[in-house]
Amino acid sequence: MGDNQRFDAAAVVDLARQLARKPFVPLPNDLPDFFSNLSYEQYVAIKSKQAPIWSGEGRGIAVEPLHRGFVFTNPVDIYLVEDGAVRRVGYNPSQFDYGRPNVPNNIGDIGFSGFRLIATPSEGKPFDFALVQGATFFRAVARGQNFGATARALTLKPADPKGEEFPVFRAFWLERPAPGSNSITVHGLIDSESTSGAVRMTFRPGDMTIIDVETTLFPRVNLDHVGLGGIGSTYFYGPNDRRSADDIRPAVYESSGLQMLNGQGEWLWRPLHNPEALQISAFVDAAPRGFGLLQRDRAYEAFQDDDQRFERRPSLWIEPLGDWGQGSVQLLEIPTDAEINDNILTYWRPKAPMAANSEIAFAYRQYWCWVPPERPPLAAVSATRVGRGTSGRRRRFAIDFSTEALGDNLPADLRSVLTVTPGTFQNLKNWVYPERKTVRVAFELDPGNENACEMRLILEAGGKPISETWLYRWTP
Repeated sequence: MGDNQRFDAAAVVDLARQLARKPFVPLPNDLPDFFSNLSYEQYVAIKSKQAPIWSGEGRGIAVEPLHRGFVFTNPVDIYLVEDGAVRRVGYNPSQFDYGRPNVPNNIGDIGFSGFRLIATPSEGKPFDFALVQGATFFRAVARGQNFGATARALTLKPADPKGEEFPVFRAFWLERPAPGSNSITVHGLIDSESTSGAVRMTFRPGDMTIIDVETTLFPRVNLDHVGLGGIGSTYFYGPNDRRSADDIRPAVYESSGLQMLNGQGEWLWRPLHNPEALQISAFVDAAPRGFGLLQRDRAYEAFQDDDQRFERRPSLWIEPLGDWGQGSVQLLEIPTDAEINDNILTYWRPKAPMAANSEIAFAYRQYWCWVPPERPPLAAVSATRVGRGTSGRRRRFAIDFSTEALGDNLPADLRSVLTVTPGTFQNLKNWVYPERKTVRVAFELDPGNENACEMRLILEAGGKPISETWLYRWTP
């Protein structure tokens, strides 16, 4: 699969299969200190002097290899597939402007840390739409968005007491797009102490960027905690959590909540939270139809951040392709005192362990978007607000449900159904605002002596739900 070899997609899978039969070999620690000790500012100052690969060829997509340095120290081989033949992309220090003096001489070919994908439409301006860099992480955006949430090709043992395992990409093969195709297929070789694998990703940029992901794993050992369709993001504070809110901005987060469409067809919404201690939630399901971290707040006024522009961060919706069986959507909320930390992680965890020496294949589709393609045909949660209650440990909640159907001619028997376990609630009341097509449900939680309360709220009319289900875990 090296220079001048004929490319075969099945051979990437076979490479992973062969790799799994051998002991894991860590990536070489061969990056000169000059690059590994760069600050973030110094690293992003490194610019390529070369035009992106395939730019100017009318293929709709171009590629820019990314330099190693800062936290991106792992080397990865990049190969191009052109007319069926494989060509390795070699590193040459003369192809980069480092923005600072004293760059070491005779660096040699140190490889790359990943690559950037650039949309080059026949009409309109080019734009970066994907970054594949670091471990098995990658990010994408729709046209007009800023990078935000991070996808993971594979997640292993997150929040494990012995430490999370981070698989890495060892090599990529990028198939040259056909002229005007507006899509590119990337093959990646995954490796880690516990497993190897092959992934095939087809990227289609646009007003909604779509990535089809097909993965085959070859475990070296029994795997009992595997995450599929993993997404990382940031939630620092917002209207439901102002513990760290000594800031001029009203909110700081890349994603506002976890949306789920379970195998029973129920739409669930779980607002995100920056807790005092690690919180792990599991939403048990079978044959999930979709889940993702969404940014529902699209108004500048929600954040008042002229630099980060959180209202332009993508929502990422995961649609399983095929039956994923039994398992759960896992949500990890990690305490953070800095907005630069990705403190949110969600993924699908299969119930059945993956046995050593087995082969497991799964596929899914990602939608990097402003609004997911599949949405609840119901009232959606448009805001969750939490504040001090009337006394003691009590907390006040106000949840807004919004949809066109909540304008004129509201059902006369509309009611809110709330359950709290454990704990109790008082003063449950609906406030109807037809001019805003919104119903606000307000109540006060009394946790008593409990340190965690699970809440579930839905709007009903005629004995049937007319809203998605709001879920929330209160902790002190």
